[in-house]
Formats: sequence, C-alpha cells, structure tokens
Amino acid sequence: MVVVEAKALREAKSPLPHRSLFATLGRVQCPKCGERLEAILYEDITVDRCLGCRGLWFDAREEDRLRKLRGAASIDIGDASVGRSHNSLSHVPCPRCRVPMIRMVHAEQSHIWYERCGSCGGAWFDAGEFRRLAEHTPFDLFRRLFARARW
Repeated sequence: MVVVEAKALREAKSPLPHRSLFATLGRVQCPKCGERLEAILYEDITVDRCLGCRGLWFDAREEDRLRKLRGAASIDIGDASVGRSHNSLSHVPCPRCRVPMIRMVHAEQSHIWYERCGSCGGAWFDAGEFRRLAEHTPFDLFRRLFARARW
C-alpha cells in the first residue's frame, strides 16, 4: 500500500509537506504507546491520531485553530481513562523531532495535562483531553478547583 501511495505521489508531481509525507509513509509513532499515527482531516486541518491509544498530535498551534471550530471535539474518539493512564509517563519524546516534550497544564482548564515540544511547537493530547478542552462547560470550574497537582 505504501508503495502504491509513494508511486502516486511521484506521478502527481505535486510537492507534499514534510508532515504529510511522514504520515503517508507511516513513520510517525505514538510517543505514549509506540503505535503508528494516522493522518485525519477536520475541515482544512490535518491532525495525527494514534491507532493504539487514540491520542492526538497537533503540529504547532493546530489545537488552538481546531478547538475554535464547531464539532472539532469529534476527532477525539479515544477512551479518556486510557488517556489518564498515560499521565504517569515522565519522559515523552516528540513524535516529529524526538526531543523530550515539556509537560503542560492548560491555562484555562488546569485539569487538562498535555505535552508540548519546545523544538517544533507541536502538542500531544492523550485520549479524551482534546475533547474536554474543546467542550468547555461550566462543570470545568469544579474540575479546576479539584484538579490535583501535576508535579
């Protein structure tokens, strides 16, 4: 299948962005479970989703653009309990450039923890985290009050 896709890319003679080529060739792996990431498209934004744990990789600032779109939370199809189980991992490499990512707490919703790459600016959200971020509700005030410390 990869050979057919690569051949079609050569024959089309249209340059593909570096990120799309990686996604097409299946070289990008999940930083949490090691499974392959698949490229998914929502409106005009391409995001990578893990085929195993269903975490989401956003290139620089994509999560901000995407969460402003109505219905964007639908791309986060993973089980939030699986996502929470990955919060205990301490060293998470960037799936793009392989440098260690920085653990972050979302400024508006402190119960949401994610990882950001200091090199390429990409962000990793475990299953359920982007859905909670995109579906901001009044209940988030209570979550924020009772969020446990990340450190």
